[in-house]
Amino acid sequence: MITGGVRVLNVGLPVIVEGVPPEDVVQLDWRPPAFGDAEAARLAVALDDDVTRAANRRAMAAIHAVRPQLVRVRPARDVVPGIGEGRTLLHAGPPLEMARMCGPVRGALVGATLFEGWADTPEEAERLLDSGQIAIDPCHHHGAVGPMAGVIAPSMPVLVVEDGDRRAYATLNEGLGKVLRFGAFDAEVVDRLRWMRDVLGPVLDAAVQAAGPLDVTSLIGQALAMGDEGHNRNMAATSLLSRRLAPFIAQEARGVEVLRFLAGNDHFALNLSMANAKLAMDAAVGVEHSTVVTAMARNGVEFGLRVAGTGERWFTAPVGPADGLFFPGYGIEDANPDLGDSAITETLGIGGFAMAASPAITQFVGGTPDDALETTRSMRRITTGPHPAFPLPPLNFAGTPSGIDVLKVLDTGVLPVINTGIAHKEAGVGQIGAGIVTAPSEVFLLAVRALHEARAGR
Repeated sequence: MITGGVRVLNVGLPVIVEGVPPEDVVQLDWRPPAFGDAEAARLAVALDDDVTRAANRRAMAAIHAVRPQLVRVRPARDVVPGIGEGRTLLHAGPPLEMARMCGPVRGALVGATLFEGWADTPEEAERLLDSGQIAIDPCHHHGAVGPMAGVIAPSMPVLVVEDGDRRAYATLNEGLGKVLRFGAFDAEVVDRLRWMRDVLGPVLDAAVQAAGPLDVTSLIGQALAMGDEGHNRNMAATSLLSRRLAPFIAQEARGVEVLRFLAGNDHFALNLSMANAKLAMDAAVGVEHSTVVTAMARNGVEFGLRVAGTGERWFTAPVGPADGLFFPGYGIEDANPDLGDSAITETLGIGGFAMAASPAITQFVGGTPDDALETTRSMRRITTGPHPAFPLPPLNFAGTPSGIDVLKVLDTGVLPVINTGIAHKEAGVGQIGAGIVTAPSEVFLLAVRALHEARAGR
């Protein structure tokens, strides 16, 4: 009966129009608000007003005004609050008791205990940890961040970034493969940590002091223009950092060792990117009525979310494994659920949000260059606006999508995308791949209820 052809606009599942030629179908990406939770949808609508929008503008102005400077590389005990006295180790993600720790974090805590000399064997280290004789606490509670397991021990050198009287800290990156942050703790791993403590840290500290404060935001902006995305691809940022410090490193007695290490570690600048993002996002913590996300972090068991308007409160939900590319001999059945503080980069607006800058990243995490462009475009739907310091050449120099808004996530059903490494689920094995994961919807549902209660004064 219809002779002129049919064009279909489908707002349902794609399977409904499988029989229609693809060129005749426009698929509308529509999802029920608040992931189908009617109560949460009503709360989100009630919060979407001038008060919230003004608060979000204040939060984002504070975040974008931060210009972190790399000023020192010091032992954690000397600079990180709360770690200098007694036996304390920090870990990635929201708080979690030792009994529930996943394999990679447990392995990293064992390795750090051996590194500190608190135990002579892995078995003794586990006994100390399980008995509570070694305190554990999230990095985020101490102004710090760490990738994957994220373990920080008192003797480990940390990057110190500051803006005025505010500071943030991050560990030094060990490189890829069999390393502490992926849960490995054998003699090779511990010996490398000792070299980083005794050689790498002091040499870098001397070089940073000689070179003067390094503008981290500017370095990351340059790196994005050179093909990095600031999370899983840091080749350009590492090269820029090494070039800036090389003349001063070369003057140190063991500078050649350090330069050789930097030349073989394309991921070294990741931790600097994380410290930069941590310092920036902390500027918005406590902005009343703001719905901007200030932290996303994972401990291998739970995903944790913080929101500006609810201060330092965590909203948590179970976390799953990443979807990605595995090293030969490994698969999804070997993978631990996602972990690490490194999602602080996406929270600021780089990493997965800046994949358009880095088509080469798809060779590491999976997908195609077109997927990388589309990912960045889709993140615009859930953020407050572009980051002025991070223009993306492939998108006509528009800034990276910055400032995840809880209300926009609930309105669109689009979840934040995070680039990540993949650790083996068993302690001691290490990295087995890299990929992409999305934040769980449950944390946004919890956050909107808490935000509504805060507005109501409850």
